[in-house]
Amino acid sequence: MSHMSERPLPHRCQCLTCRQQPDSPTAEAHRAINWFLASADERSRRLLAGALALQHGRGGIELAARITGLSPHTIRRGRHELAEPPLPGGRVRRPGGGRKPVEKKVRRS
Repeated sequence: MSHMSERPLPHRCQCLTCRQQPDSPTAEAHRAINWFLASADERSRRLLAGALALQHGRGGIELAARITGLSPHTIRRGRHELAEPPLPGGRVRRPGGGRKPVEKKVRRS
């Protein structure tokens, strides 16, 4: 990407329906899901993919992985997060999550 404000390109669904019938209503729904995921933050991606997997029941994690391009582990994590209470203050990560701040070391002479 040449500019930070550009949206990432959405994933192309790899399910059989999208490959065989790219103009079908199912393929259109999968494209809409992937356009949304391309602009969502990491937690929203996990939650949406987890909800998609729950909606499809048995085999839903594998189907959601094919549709979204996310790993089954990420989708499973999103499914578990749906059962948890929301994070405080609109956070994307739990407190303490993410990279630690870089502190500049000062040499003492």
